[in-house]
Parts: sequence; structure tokens; C-alpha cells
Amino acid sequence: MAGQFPEWMRRKVTYTADLPRTRELLKDLSLHTVCQGARCPNLSECFSRRTATFMILGGTCTRGCRFCAVQKGVPGAVDEGEPARVAEAAYRMGLKHVVITSVTRDDLPDGGANQFVQTIRAIRHRLPQATVEVLTPDFGGNKEAILHVARARPEVYNHNVETVPRLYPEVRPQANYRRSLELLKLVKETDPRILTKSGLMVGLGETREEVLGVMEDLRKVHCNLLTIGQYLKPGDGHLAVKEYVTPDTYTFYCREGRNMGFQQVAAGPYVRSSYRAEDVFEPAETKEKEKPQG
Repeated sequence: MAGQFPEWMRRKVTYTADLPRTRELLKDLSLHTVCQGARCPNLSECFSRRTATFMILGGTCTRGCRFCAVQKGVPGAVDEGEPARVAEAAYRMGLKHVVITSVTRDDLPDGGANQFVQTIRAIRHRLPQATVEVLTPDFGGNKEAILHVARARPEVYNHNVETVPRLYPEVRPQANYRRSLELLKLVKETDPRILTKSGLMVGLGETREEVLGVMEDLRKVHCNLLTIGQYLKPGDGHLAVKEYVTPDTYTFYCREGRNMGFQQVAAGPYVRSSYRAEDVFEPAETKEKEKPQG
């Protein structure tokens, strides 16, 4: 078990008038966000900056990962009006980079892939200049579902491996580490122009060597972008924090990641896979454009 909450985890959050305005906009449009559903510690900061990560396919997940605060249970029907409302919210918020994630929907034949595609299309129509990042579940390894989303050409395709393979039975019992790597590999093979991205939580009992092993596995499938952040227990019934990872360790992971060839590595106590996603995407996009063609 982790000890006392360390000093480096303490921070001051500045609130602005945009925080309640963002909440109200999302409420008015009947939209879910992962910020709220997962009890993200960055919610106040992001809402104050007029940004959010939209969570489509409702607010109820069919899986029960022990690190996650999103409600588990039997989801409702797919809301066909949801993609247009996401696009409208992104337009009103003035977003230049729109991030879409979802609950896992093992109850749907395509895992909800078509709802991602419809949402991407709606955003392209309402905000033609915006870039789009998707953070998808594994779709149960359904290749056609993965391809359907990839062919919609989001600028960034994110799928989190979340933790090291040894901890999967405890942390993600319904997921499969190799299946997640295969998803990222398939996306990159389908369209090399899409930047692929993945994320890891630390502080669950993993070792540095195990984290480096995951990073190497991600590079083997040509993953471009990586986020690493501290796991924080979101409530009762969730996994305990085993360790508060030190700032020096995040610096080490950033350095090692760059040496491995990741275009961007964001690592720190409060880094989350969608946190300041535009700041991770924009430098990587510039690097991609600067690569020699042919």
C-alpha cells in the first residue's frame, strides 16, 4: 500500500467562469464526458479551459475494470442523435482538437464502432478545420469494427494498454494485452498517416522494467504517442494505490520513450490519456509533416 499523499502530488487548481458554463452546455445537450464519468482529477482545469473529452454510447459500461469509476451495468439503446450533439458542443466550445471516447459496449455487434464513425463525420461537417482524436475500447478484437473507425481517418487513434501484462488479471480481467497491441498494429497498417497513441497507469505495483517492456512492445507496433500517469483510487471498491511514482521516474520514462522513437511522451502524476491532448498531438503532427515523403 502507498504511504501518505506526497508533496509532489499536491497542486493548486485555478477555476474560471467557464467551468460552470461547460457543465451547463454538456447538461443542456445531454452529453456524457469521461471527465465526469471517470471522476478525473483534471476536470476543473479542463472545464475551466472550455475543453472536455466526450464519452459516446451512453454512460454505462459492460465491463468492470477495477481501476475505473465509470458506471457498470446494462447500457441503453444507441442514441442516434448523439453524434450531432457532440459536434454541436465541440462547435460551441470552439474546439480545434476534438477527443471522443466511449464506454465499452460488448452488447453491440460492432462494439459501437459505427457510432464513432458517425461522430467523426458529424464533427467534420460542423467543424471542418478541427482535428479528431478517438480513444476506443478494444471492440473485442473485432477487426471489421476497428477498420471501420480507422477508415474514417481520425488524426489520432488512441487505445490504452493501461497497465503491464502481469497485472491484467487483477486490473483488466476482461481485456487482453496482446489484443490491444494488435489493435494498434492494425490501425497503423491500415493507414500509416494516422498517429497511434496509447496510455499507461503507474502506481499499481508494476516495476520500471515492466513499464519499459510495454513501451518497447508499443514501439514494435509503431505507436507514435504515449501518456503515463499516476493511478489514483476513484472510490471504494477500486484497486488500492500501491505506490506514488516520483517525478524523477516520469522524467526517466520521457527520456527512454524519446530514445525508443516515440514522437511525443507525456508523463507526470496527473497526465491522463486525453489530458491536454492537443498539446501532445500538435508537435507530433508537425514532426510527421516534416518527414521526407516517398
